[in-house]
Amino acid sequence: MVLEMKVPSPGESITEVEIAQWLVEDGDYVEKDQAIAEVDSDKATLELPAEISGIITLKAEEGDAVDVGSVVCLIDSEGKPDKQKKEVVSDSSKSSEPKSEVKVESSSSYASGTPAPAAKKIIEEANIDISSVSGTGRDGRITKEDAIKAKASMGTPSKGGNRSSTSLKLSMLRRKVSERLVSVKNETAMLTTFNEVNMSEIFAIRKKHKEVFSSKHDVNLGFMSFFTKAVVKSLKEFPDVNSMIDGDHKISYDYCDISVAVSGPKGLMVPVLRNAEALSFAEIENEIKRLAIRARDGQITVDDMTGGTFTISNGGVFGSMLSTPIINPPQSAILGMHNIIERPVALNGKVVISPMMYLALSYDHRIIDGKESVGFLVSIKEALEDPVNILMEGNIKKALGL
Repeated sequence: MVLEMKVPSPGESITEVEIAQWLVEDGDYVEKDQAIAEVDSDKATLELPAEISGIITLKAEEGDAVDVGSVVCLIDSEGKPDKQKKEVVSDSSKSSEPKSEVKVESSSSYASGTPAPAAKKIIEEANIDISSVSGTGRDGRITKEDAIKAKASMGTPSKGGNRSSTSLKLSMLRRKVSERLVSVKNETAMLTTFNEVNMSEIFAIRKKHKEVFSSKHDVNLGFMSFFTKAVVKSLKEFPDVNSMIDGDHKISYDYCDISVAVSGPKGLMVPVLRNAEALSFAEIENEIKRLAIRARDGQITVDDMTGGTFTISNGGVFGSMLSTPIINPPQSAILGMHNIIERPVALNGKVVISPMMYLALSYDHRIIDGKESVGFLVSIKEALEDPVNILMEGNIKKALGL
């Protein structure tokens, strides 16, 4: 029996995917549920498992864009691995037969390397070295198409330097992310407000309780649980920040689904912490750990990243000191965390060295006023600088589940 493997639907709004990578070769024997390909949608990279065991015949190339429901390969359940190997060997022996060589003598004329008028204009405007352009026109003349395909000059190379370069097609996911980022700039009234937070209190809590917390909950006590708690508290105080624009309407949410930006092999992923307002410190840390592992292993699904009412991005893990994060549409705001640096600050009339972090809140001014955005960020700052009273209700051990 020959089974036609079709592209399953990764999500409601997805109609097309791209074959990112075949994990098997044409003619291989595959087992049922074995991952045979990675496919990129505009939301995630997913693995395509074999539906049955058998010999696989590929019907699409890497990089091909295929519609959901299209046939991408055939699997012959009656095929055997040994039999297929013989066929492969037979095919390779046929292909290795000597072929007659055809020698083509190159001819040159006065037209060789001479650009056509349209090509000459393009070459001059792009500052292209004409000697590096190969002409494909009659008698070696450089055509307009040759000039368009030619690479612009990168300056006079130094002796002995490597001047190679590579060109790699962007994945469908990366292209979609790029489109969305550009659309945010063009379709929203995005502004960014800044503040700074003294992390001394959080440092003291982590130093005193991190070992007990780790041994009991099997996860480290990081900064993200404090920030998530502070964001949830502030979203309750400033509900417009937890809202979205839908045409002529504003949609407000009474729950907090917090999108957390994590880095994966396919780029930045933004999985969602569902109902973060109901999660404890330990539950937040465990959920972030689970999602980070899934992102690292390329197992993030569309469902993991669907939704989200607010985003937290931590550029500090890469050493960023200050940035202007871009809103994750259709959300209305995003909080940017940065690295923690010990700096001298004035405290009670004295100069004290304290661990400080800059915070950035980018927001859509169409729905969030300046007063609300500043108040929201100040609320987060206050919660992080007094976490015991504001986030833990005065009981650290109870809040941490110790």
